[in-house]
Formats: sequence, structure tokens, C-alpha cells
Amino acid sequence: MKKLSRTLTLPAIIAISIAGMLGGIFVLPGIAAAKTGSSVWLAFLLAAICILPAVLSKSELATAMPTTGGAYVYIERALGPLMGTISGIGLWISLLLKSSFALVGLSAYLLVIINIPIIFVKYISLIFLTLIMLLNIFGVKKVGKVQLIIVSLSMISLILLLIIGIPSINKQLLSPFIANGHMGLASTIAFVFVAYAGVTKIAAIAGEVKNPSKNIPKAMIFSLLLISTIYITISYVLVGNVPIDQLGTDIKPLYTLALVIGGEWLGYAIAIIGVITLISLANSGVLASSRFPFAMAIDKLLPDNLARVHQKHLTPVNTILITSMLMAIVIIFLDVEKIAKLASAFKVSMFILVNLCVIILRETAVQWYKPSYKSPFYPYMQIFGIISGLILLFYLGMMPLIAILVISIIGILIYYTYGIKASRTGVLKRYGHMPASYLLFGKKRNYTHLKELEDKERKELVHINIDHDAGVIVPLLGNEVSPETLIELGASLNSKEKIQTLNITEVPDQTSLDAFREKRPKTKSLERMVKTLSNRLNLTINFESIATHKLSNTMQALSEVTNINWLILGWNGRAYNGIFFNNPIGWIVSNINSNFALFKCNGVMRFNNVLLAIRPNSRDSAKLIETTNKLCNYYNAEFTLLHVVPTNMTSDEVNYIKQKANDLLKGTKGVLMLVPSENPIDTVSDLTAENDLLVIGTPRKDTWSTMLFGTGKDKFAVNSACSVLRLTIKD
Repeated sequence: MKKLSRTLTLPAIIAISIAGMLGGIFVLPGIAAAKTGSSVWLAFLLAAICILPAVLSKSELATAMPTTGGAYVYIERALGPLMGTISGIGLWISLLLKSSFALVGLSAYLLVIINIPIIFVKYISLIFLTLIMLLNIFGVKKVGKVQLIIVSLSMISLILLLIIGIPSINKQLLSPFIANGHMGLASTIAFVFVAYAGVTKIAAIAGEVKNPSKNIPKAMIFSLLLISTIYITISYVLVGNVPIDQLGTDIKPLYTLALVIGGEWLGYAIAIIGVITLISLANSGVLASSRFPFAMAIDKLLPDNLARVHQKHLTPVNTILITSMLMAIVIIFLDVEKIAKLASAFKVSMFILVNLCVIILRETAVQWYKPSYKSPFYPYMQIFGIISGLILLFYLGMMPLIAILVISIIGILIYYTYGIKASRTGVLKRYGHMPASYLLFGKKRNYTHLKELEDKERKELVHINIDHDAGVIVPLLGNEVSPETLIELGASLNSKEKIQTLNITEVPDQTSLDAFREKRPKTKSLERMVKTLSNRLNLTINFESIATHKLSNTMQALSEVTNINWLILGWNGRAYNGIFFNNPIGWIVSNINSNFALFKCNGVMRFNNVLLAIRPNSRDSAKLIETTNKLCNYYNAEFTLLHVVPTNMTSDEVNYIKQKANDLLKGTKGVLMLVPSENPIDTVSDLTAENDLLVIGTPRKDTWSTMLFGTGKDKFAVNSACSVLRLTIKD
């Protein structure tokens, strides 16, 4: 089974959480202000307070179940597959609605830039939807890297609007404070709820977060505080500078604000930022929403073909296509206000269930539920979240409630068509009387004697599983010419009884890592090869499979394993860091704590004659000779120690080098070869034709010249007629 690689740091998940919320400020405040007047800032504040219980509850649930899937997983495990099916459909719909709302909003901002009739808004939205769909299908990697830049630009723009807009606030425009009574304020709170929905988005990727017990709660709470502050202040500045009657149908309110306080240049700049931000939101929405039907298909709650991943692009094509088609229907037939109401309604209902999950899981005392973070003020915080959610649903009106009912019916039908086959049982069905007895009668007992639930998901909540007793780790990235040779090299250098092999698959950001729960054919073939090799070499060779969105972070995680002797990787000839891009192998060469070997296979995989090429008087000479001799003992090979010396070197200098080298070679299979030459690279390359393996060392650190042009070691790898082994031996 593929294990999910935990690579996302605290800054990264904060950026993801903020990015999931930023889009709302560009679209919602105008319509919201028209509903309640200048009290719109209060509506945003109260909406943030209403969502806080869900933030705390999700933080707790994510630390107990730090896996990909988020609210769907929590609800399915707590309330059972039936509610899991309904919630999965609801979460899917809410996210695609929010993405649709972002696409309509970005089209409105785009019209400012390109100046075409407003009737083309929906057509432009559909064009962008098509492009985003293709981006997700073809799995363009690392689009997530741009997220931090977009978030930074958006935040800077919003702060600029505040700096310019606060001094120009007209207090006369702030009246009336509540335009349509308390009903108007309450309905506005419900309406803007969707603006904060992205704050809990990171729970859906908890399986990819480093130290989730600390980082997930910190990221959610910090993001909510930051974005709510932005929403409150921006909306206050908006109604203080723009008359309410101009905002009723304005879906580009920040452009309007910028135009009023800064003129055309500022309006134009904000329009560009709005387009970029909303594109990012829409793309991340398609990415995230397509995960829900995919995860449900894996759990046998939807047809199996929705769990398929494209063999070439490694993306869930079917779920992306279906999600995009539904978004197109939403864009064509619904306006922004209706989309926002529906999205809010689905989110509110899901957050009600999330709060309920915490109560159920705590009061049943199932042994596997062991959150490292616990929500404060339990159960009052959760009860407040449930009650406030029900009130908000009431104020959203009949249409959203009917939509929830329809989705619930669809979910029930889907469950009894597909999900009924699921063998899992929710915690509520097994121990449903316990939370009820506590809430109704205050009866809280010790239920630790209950049998631990056999939940397959719980068994999957693991970090990268590395055998720390192994002497060698061999990462297999899928592009190796001969994985067997890499493992055998590991065996030759190994001083312990075990070797750990890791099949690492880097997948596009658009693909859920859950796609790799099941072993793929290539993975099964590698595992079979490893078992065969283990029997032949009479060694314990463990095999583990990992999926990751960022190879460099996974390699960094491997570098933190300090009690191994060697890390051995295949090599394409370039191992240095670039100026703009940090090569994961280059990072390892510079930072790993263990010895490190890079092997480039040039067609020779059995080694009888080995050439060790090192500089005379190199401080690593003794270690390189010792390591090469150990390798040659394993392969029953001979090796030649090659020193290329300058042609103008004196005889005394040459004799000194000979004496020192021969002293180091005593007790080994090695013989010395001194070759005068002014071109070491060509000399070594010529001699490789007479050998099976070239062994070279590694520079201590990168320089400007190596980053620009590479090193001689890289040129050896390219020019060598035999295979090349590059060694980094730590002090």
C-alpha cells in the first residue's frame, strides 16, 4: 500500500487556508452590504464567530484522523456510510458551487480589463472553466507553488486599499447601520458564511501535513483570525466610501472601491489582482472538489470507474470531468447570489455534522479516537455550532433547504445502489446511546472496555514507514535503469543485516494521494523483484511504497533519518543545485547526515574492474579507498586508484603522491595509476573504456560555477563509457 508522504509545513497550509478564503472578499461584500447596510462588517464578524466551533472541531478530528478526505472521512466514520455518502455529495457540491461563484466573479473583473459587454460574463467563465479543467486533467505539476505568490499579492493589494481607503471614509455613508432590520442582518450572516468555508480546507489534506497535531489547529485559527480581520475592515471601508445603492448587484466591489478612492490606475490594478486570485480559487476548488467523489469511489460508495487514475497523467480524469460539467450547469443557470446561498447552505449543514461528530466520538470513547488536540469548551462550543448552524439555515430561505433535501435524497439513492456493499459501520450505530445519554442526562461513563473498532482507515494513518534498523535506504523513483543493481550496491556497502527500499511516486498537485492507496502494477513488480533479490542475497530487504506531491520534501524527510549508513539513489548525471531550482538530489548532497551514493547506469551492471578517480591529497582519499575496497570485496573485483597530476609536477612531488597513495592502498585490492595530464575529465573518460565502474567523490558544497555550469563529476557521468558511482562520505 502506498503511504502518504507528509510534506506540507505550517506556512504552506496557512497559505492554502488563506487562499481558500480570499476569493470571497472580491465578490461578496457589495451584495451583502445591500442586504444589511453599513452593518455588513458586523455580519462578517458574526459569521466568523459562527464558524469558529467548526474550526475547533475539525482541528480535533484532523489530529485523530490525519488523513486525506477531511469532513467526509469524519462524518463517514462517526455517522456511518449512509451519512458519509450524503455528506460526500454535499461537500462535493458546496466546493464546486464556490468554484463556480469564483469563475463568475473573475469574469466580472476581467471585463474591466478587456472592456467587452457584460452579457459575455458567463461565456468567459465557461472558457476559464475549460482551461482549468484541462490543467487539472493533464496534471501540470507544481501549480501549487504559485499559490503563495498569489496570496501575497492579494494581501498586499487589500492592505493598500485599507491604507488609502480608511482616511477617506465618509461617516454619512455609514447610515443606516442596519438597513433591513435584524432579519436582514441574520440573512446576511448566513449569506457570507461561504466566504470562510476555505478555512477548514486543509483538513482534507491532513494526510500530507507535517506534525498535524500542532500545525492544523494553528493554521486554521490563525487563518480565520487574519481573514476575518481583512473581511471586516475591507467591508467597513467599502460602505464608508461607496453608497449602498451602488452595491446591490455589484460583483466586483473591490474594483468599485479602488476606482472611488484611487482612480482608474488603482481600479485597473485591483481588477488584475482579482482575476488572478479568483482563477487560483477556482482551480483549487476543482482540484479539491474532485477528491470527494474519488475518495467515495475508493470507499465503494460510488461506482469504481470514478476511482480510476489516468495512467499517463496520474489524475482522476473522470471525477474532474463530472465536476467541471456540473460547474458549467451552475454557471449557466444560476446567478452569483443564488450560487453563494447554495454554497453557504451546504457548508453550514456540513459544519453542523462536523460538530456533531466530535460529540459522538468523544462520548462513545472508541479506543481509536485519540486526538492530540482537543477543542476547548467542549461540548458547549459544539452545541453552539450546531444551534447557530440551524438558525443560519433558516435565514437562508427555502431554496437552499430544498436543495439540501434533494441532495440528501440523491445521497440515499446512491448509497442503496452502491454504498450498501460497504462493510463498515459508523460509530453512532454501534454506540449511539452513549452520546445521547450524556447530552440528555449528563451520564458520562468510562467506556474504555469497549472493543476497538476495526477501521481500515485507522490502519492507514501512518507516517513514512522506514525500518530504522536498516543500514541502507534505497529510494526507487521509477526511472532507474536497473533497480536490482542499486539494491546490490546497497548490499555491498551495508554493514547491517537489513536494507530498506522505498518506491516513491511524485504525483501532480491535481491528484489526491488516495489514488495510490492500492498498489499499481509497477509497484507490485518492484516489490516482487525486491523479494526475489532478498532471497538471492540472503538479506532482509524491506519494501515500502510512498506517494508524494513534492519529491524534494520527501527526500528532506529521508535526510532526517540519521542512524542509517548509506542512502543510495539512481542518477541522471546532474546532482547540483540550480540558481532558481533546488534539485532534490542536490539538496541531499549538501544536507544529508548519512553517507550518500549516486549511481548512473551506463549499461554495465556487473563490476570486475573498478576505477577510483580522486584528486591527489584529497582529504576524503582514505574513506573513498576504504569504501571502494569494500565494494570490490563484495563483487570480487579489482580496483585502480587513479591520480591525474599536472604535467609540470616535479619528480619529488610525484614521488610524495605515490608514497602516500600506496600507504593508503595497503591491505586493499587496489593498485595505483598516476597519469600526467592537463585535462583530467578527458583523461578519466578515456580510461573508463577499460573499466566497468567509475567511482568518484563529491564536492563539499555548491559554488556559483557549479550552479551555473555543473561540476566535473557531472561531466564524468555524461562522458563515461562505464557506469558511474558518486560517493558522498560524511565526517
